[in-house]
Amino acid sequence: MPLLTLFSAPKPFTNPHIRTIQRNAIQSWTQLDDVDVILIGDEPGMADVAAEFRVTHLPHVARTPQGTPLVSSIFALARDHSPAPLLCYVNADILLTPDVVQAARRVQAQTQEFLIIGRRWNLDVTEPLDFSPGWVERLHERTHREGALHVPAGSDYFIFPRHLFADMPDFAIGRAGWDNWTIFHARQQGWPTIDATPDVFIVHQNHDYSHLPGGKPHYNHEESHRNIALARGPENNYTGYILLDTDRELRNGKIVSPRPTLLRTIRTVEMAMRPKEKQGFRWWLTRRLRKLRRGLTKEE
Repeated sequence: MPLLTLFSAPKPFTNPHIRTIQRNAIQSWTQLDDVDVILIGDEPGMADVAAEFRVTHLPHVARTPQGTPLVSSIFALARDHSPAPLLCYVNADILLTPDVVQAARRVQAQTQEFLIIGRRWNLDVTEPLDFSPGWVERLHERTHREGALHVPAGSDYFIFPRHLFADMPDFAIGRAGWDNWTIFHARQQGWPTIDATPDVFIVHQNHDYSHLPGGKPHYNHEESHRNIALARGPENNYTGYILLDTDRELRNGKIVSPRPTLLRTIRTVEMAMRPKEKQGFRWWLTRRLRKLRRGLTKEE
């Protein structure tokens, strides 16, 4: 039985660039020890890719009225078809390295309930990658030469014990809000919410947004607005958590308190000052703090 099941809901394999980077990502996952891989959905080309790389394919997933797969269905399918003690949802453009498995194993040895997330490196990739021996070292070298560390917002992988996140809201995958809610929910439940960036190297292969309506980022799409409404729930206590809101770090294999940084300090004040209504001095101050924080992250 594998330690970790990686599962994902790739985009259609029709766009040549998306096809290339998704194939790269899936190949990187199949290079890892002690994992299995599940692809979820019936998007064009997925069945052929799953067969080629000998990974599990689950085509029947619940969808929004617009046809976007539901996060709740994706997570439930992975849980139902995996015996692994740990699950990991990962976006289909992400190259994973053995760091991911090592981090999962080390965290599991220290605590029973947790969520592991982390920052990615962004890299322009337009060609099929070579996964012959030494590929991890080559990827490290190229990424540190050509790529850049992403800002501490947005999450691309989520590792957790299989019994957690059993009741996900019906979020649309690939739209805003659901990843923030996942961090928020873990913090609300008191699970160690671990930023594994110091120990885990992953790479996002850059792409445009031609696969989305209007070719623009998802933030103002109808399904993103619906995701945010679902995240708020009847208590209306949702806060859009990001990686700076984690309460633990994985550093040298140990779960530790996050190191104090200027960004974390600004974020802490920003969240403490955040008002319920978008008006007044507190709202003005929150906006200024957010602008300062975002300005600092652009320097990385």
